[in-house]
Formats: sequence, C-alpha cells, structure tokens
Amino acid sequence: MAANDLDDAYANAAHIRGGDGFPAIWMRESAAFRERMGARAECDIAYGAHPRERLDLFRPAGEAQGLVVFVHGGFWRSFDKGAWSHFAEGALKAGWAVAMPSYVLAPENRIPAITAQVRAAIEEAAGLVAGPIRLTGHSAGGHLVARMLCPDAAPVEAVARRLVRVVPISGLFDLRPLMRTSLNDDLQLTEAEAEAESPILCAGPLPVPVTAWVGGAERPAFVDQTRAFAETWPKATMGVDMLSHHFDVIDGLRDPASPLMRALLA
Repeated sequence: MAANDLDDAYANAAHIRGGDGFPAIWMRESAAFRERMGARAECDIAYGAHPRERLDLFRPAGEAQGLVVFVHGGFWRSFDKGAWSHFAEGALKAGWAVAMPSYVLAPENRIPAITAQVRAAIEEAAGLVAGPIRLTGHSAGGHLVARMLCPDAAPVEAVARRLVRVVPISGLFDLRPLMRTSLNDDLQLTEAEAEAESPILCAGPLPVPVTAWVGGAERPAFVDQTRAFAETWPKATMGVDMLSHHFDVIDGLRDPASPLMRALLA
C-alpha cells in the first residue's frame, strides 16, 4: 500500500460527517463537566516534572469502589486531559473514581517515553485511590493502556496486582504500519521502537482480562487492528459497537449502563 493510501487508512475526521467539529464539542462539554464537579474534581495533580505530566482526578459522591484510568488519544501528538473530563461520567455514576492524565506529546516526546509517563501517572493515581484498578483509553490511549499489561511497561508490582480489567477503545496495537505514514514525521518511530511498542507483539502479557472495543463504522484499519489484537492475546476478547465511528465510540463512557461501560466494569 502506498504511503498516501496508508495515511488515508488511518484518517478519521475526513471520513466522519462533521469530524472537524468534535474537538470543540469535547472541550466545551469537558469544561462544563469540571465546573459541575466542583470540589470532587482535583485538577493538575503532578506525577512528574514536565508541565504536561499532570492528571485530573474525579471522585464519586460516596466512597470509591476503585479507580478507572482513562488515557486520551490523538495519535500521541495532540490533545490533553482537558478535552475528556465528561467521559468520566459513567464510571463516577457507578461509584468509581476516575483519573485522566496528560502526557508530553510528539514530536517533543517519543512513544517509549509516553508509555513510561502513562505508567507513572497510573502509579500516582493508584496512591490516591484504594481498591481495584481498571484501565481504558481511546485510539493512541488504547495502545497505551494495552502496553501497561506488557511486562516491560507494566506498573510496579503493588499496582499491577490491582489491575482487574483493561478496555482499549479503537486502539492501535501494531505500530509498524505507521512508519510508512506521514504521522511518522512527528512520531519518529524506528523499526526497533515500532516493534517494542506494539502490544500485538508482546510476549507473556499480564493475565488481566481485556476487551478490545471498536466502532463498526470506523476505518477498516482500526477494526482490523482490534480484531488481530483480540485474536492474539490469550485473555482478550473483542467488542463491537456496530453504529459507532471513531469519534462517537467513546460516548458510552458517559452512561454506566452502556455496553461499553458494562465491558469496563464487568
């Protein structure tokens, strides 16, 4: 496949009606959600020295049943935690605390370092909320939460023992094709990095149940990656929301009774 064809294979906004308008909607609804949360929104908790090494923590009305960590996407090179706060709503209503980290983006950062930052953020959040931990993330965030189950990227043992379920949403699990796209102008993936950072190539992942979630109306590349990952990992299954595309597949995170939330909180 030619490079420009591969670029199109992973292009989302161009194939979604009104796709360019979603980020503004997310930012607006996210800011309104934080305002409504008031004191139950603890924002900009540092987990490192860089200004982007910060996380927001949202607490439920009562005692938390445990911790959900949501890692945002954007092809590792865009967005931050401030666009996604409202997607904590479903887990909060179900009684779970939710942490949402930012990380340093490409091209300033490389994917192995982003993986390490997400691990550090999870460890920081785990020290703030007791109980089991469930991980979810969208797009590049789906890649990052899957990486947390690879032995070379897993959190410290005390935190890893608390992991009970991981739900990557529209994730990227084989990074090798991205080396032949224009994304690599920013990602700067080498062959060794692409192989090491591809969860589908991970040997002996932690024995934590995984549901790889994807929208049925997404670009075929995302569906194919999800299917291949679910078929490769020993404790992974695949969940498909047939009517969803790449930008609305995460809407289920706002409803504690949605199929997506049932997969995450199973």
